[in-house]
Amino acid sequence: MLSFVFLVALAACGGGGGSSSGAPPVQPTTAPTATPNPFIKHVIIIIQENRSFDNLFATFPGANGATEGKGKHGMVPLVEYPLKDPIDIQHIFVTFQTEFDSGKMDGFGSILFSNGRPAGNWPYQYVTPTDIAPYWTLAKRYTLSDEMFETQSSGSFVAHQDLIAGSTAINATQLLVNLPDHEPWGCDAPQGTVTSLLEAPRHVLVNGGPFPCLTYTTMRDTLDAKGVSWKYYAPTFVDHGGGWLWTAFDAIHAVRYGPEWKTNVITPETTVLKDAQAGTLPAVSWVIPDYKNSDHPLSHSNTGPSWVASVVNSIGENPNLWKNTAIILTWDDWGGFFDHVTPDQLDVQGLGFRVPMIVISPYARPSYVSHTHYEFGSILRFVESIYGLASLGTTDVRGASMLDCFDFTQKPVPFIPLQTTFSRSYFLNERPSYHEVDYE
Repeated sequence: MLSFVFLVALAACGGGGGSSSGAPPVQPTTAPTATPNPFIKHVIIIIQENRSFDNLFATFPGANGATEGKGKHGMVPLVEYPLKDPIDIQHIFVTFQTEFDSGKMDGFGSILFSNGRPAGNWPYQYVTPTDIAPYWTLAKRYTLSDEMFETQSSGSFVAHQDLIAGSTAINATQLLVNLPDHEPWGCDAPQGTVTSLLEAPRHVLVNGGPFPCLTYTTMRDTLDAKGVSWKYYAPTFVDHGGGWLWTAFDAIHAVRYGPEWKTNVITPETTVLKDAQAGTLPAVSWVIPDYKNSDHPLSHSNTGPSWVASVVNSIGENPNLWKNTAIILTWDDWGGFFDHVTPDQLDVQGLGFRVPMIVISPYARPSYVSHTHYEFGSILRFVESIYGLASLGTTDVRGASMLDCFDFTQKPVPFIPLQTTFSRSYFLNERPSYHEVDYE
């Protein structure tokens, strides 16, 4: 059984072992709670793209933000920029290592743009708050976490895997890192596609990993075992005439080649708006934006906050849904942007840098900033605790419970619709971009 203890052991053992996408699947362990939570019947995990905590909430009142950061030659002030960033910063594992700089947190001026040019002080920035007004409104009304850390700081491929599995370990000494060498990132990749691996002591075996069609256990297995309904709402993408989805489950063999590919992996992602209005959301949902509505700098768009607000409004404006729902909004990786908090190094993969998380629910602590130390595994642990699921035995074991973001004794908070620049009908009538959400 692959267990989180092996990831801890990775930090102390040498690299080794051949890789195989056919590694034995992780078997669920005992359930973290005996009975499901009676207050929450729907958990919606909304995933946005490529922003660090300081990049979005550097100046948020009561949060651990910063307006300057360490550089190689002294402190560097953070510069305010619009959400429509014109250029992308490299954000693969070597970027993290450079920026982290063995814990000195002074290497953010020594990395590259995605086009290979030096980025200089570009990562030292934060987004104009009015550009992301829906995020700030949600953070002010509900619970904002300023201590949510990525499982590892790498690209979106592994981040999205961590958000369904809690780890990308394929055997006892190796785990996936960065991204496959061809798109799409999953079982639909061209023949000969390979992944990269991370081994102790933080050595990246570039293109030394298996084809990205994997057999490890995910939340799908534990949800199905308990009879808990789920869906993964993802955008449509067309590549060289063949259709596929930007979805973490495209890399999971049992889903991609099983009946759930058609019944549980839902496209287009805007279907979530209709399902919320109709009150037909499953117990657990993941929601992925179209490229144009992501916060990814290369999208050259400012529609991301309105997209998220439209999903939240569709849920909140249905009183029968709102009364027993928890929405968890987070960002898949830090996008290379500056963050001033030094992440604990718990094993060979991380932790990675901070990303924002907002918990939205009638039972979320109102106007509250949580300083509890979370990681992506905490989100999975929360789902497990709500539905009485078995543990994955990965980072959900060590991830702090998110139940402290809630007060189930409080009078449920009534929903107030969010003001948006772009309406729900805008997204329902928008043409898909047919573009992958992220290059990294």
